[in-house]
Order: sequence, then C-alpha cells, then structure tokens
Amino acid sequence: MPEWAIVLLSVAGGLILLWIALLAVLWVQQRRAGNAVDWREIARLVPDVVRLIRRLAADPEVPRGTRWWLVGLLGYLLLPIDLVPDFLPVIGFADDAIVVAIVLRFAIRHAGMAAVERHWPGTPAGLRTVLALTRAS
Repeated sequence: MPEWAIVLLSVAGGLILLWIALLAVLWVQQRRAGNAVDWREIARLVPDVVRLIRRLAADPEVPRGTRWWLVGLLGYLLLPIDLVPDFLPVIGFADDAIVVAIVLRFAIRHAGMAAVERHWPGTPAGLRTVLALTRAS
C-alpha cells in the first residue's frame, strides 16, 4: 500500500475515533446534567464543531490572532502527531477534546459570541452543549 494511502487512512481513522471519544464525553455530561441523551444531536455535534472552526478561521471579522489559533487547531487535529498518542485508550483522544475546548474558549472570548452564533451550523441545543463544554456560557 502506498505511503500516502496509509497516512490518509490513519487521519480518517483518527478523526473517527476522536468523534467516538467526544460522543462518549458528551453522553456522560448529558447524563450528569440529568438531561435525556439525544443521540442524533450528539452525533451531529462533532461535524458541526469542525465546520464552526473552519468558518471562524475564514471570517475576516475575527481577529487575525484568533484565526491563526483556529487554523493551528485544524492542523493539530489533522496531523497524526499529538501530545498524547491516540492509540492509548480514552486518554489518547481526551487530549484532542481538551485542546478543542481550550481553543474554542479562546476564540469565543476574542471573536465574540455573535461571531460564534453567526457561524454555528447546528441546532441551538448543540450550541448550548458546545458552550457548556468550553465553559463559555
């Protein structure tokens, strides 16, 4: 198998595992809050967060430094090199989720809630969940 195909499959597999790990975190948080778990809403959240990051990074109204942080986050998520290797169960993807939450919180503080609401592609419930995860609500 060509090396580029191995890299492509590794990136796709890592994104799928990250998605599954974030689903588990969201499920636990919803249960702690006493809310019913809507799996369709949770399953749509990860792609919505990726689209939000991409849209904020492309918005010229967002401060340049914040856009650079968002582009760096997208690069970090796409690269197979992490702070904690992804092959370690749970903790390997927890670092990705933590980095996403930190950068999103930074972006919300510097770009403003209006920019986040303007670019959020999902439902209002999904946005509330993201804001709760970033503790920006």
